[in-house]
Amino acid sequence: MEQKQVLIIDDDARNIFALKAVLRSRGIACISATTGEEGLQLLDADHQVGVVLMDIMMPDMDGYETIAALRSNDRNRALPIIAVTAKAMVGDREKCLEAGADNYISKPIDVDVLLTQIQRYISV
Repeated sequence: MEQKQVLIIDDDARNIFALKAVLRSRGIACISATTGEEGLQLLDADHQVGVVLMDIMMPDMDGYETIAALRSNDRNRALPIIAVTAKAMVGDREKCLEAGADNYISKPIDVDVLLTQIQRYISV
């Protein structure tokens, strides 16, 4: 059985690069998308995604809209989503969870906290 991978959806290539470097150094396979639409297309094509790291603040289709679109597909309803946001403000966590995320982490990302969250959903 193939290891589940992490799908990173973030409009900032630097964030994707940094997250991929950290995850791959821990033996965690990952793929990425720079838009919500691209992320949804990857999910339609790839059934080995075990968790999604979803940037909330993206142009066009933001993280909230992407989560809603993802959850509207029966196949993705139980797919774990960790919301990631840079502008952590009071109420953001609750708003992300209400939108359908399973967990929340703010930037700058604490790698140990991120790895603990990911390990809840996929075996590493």
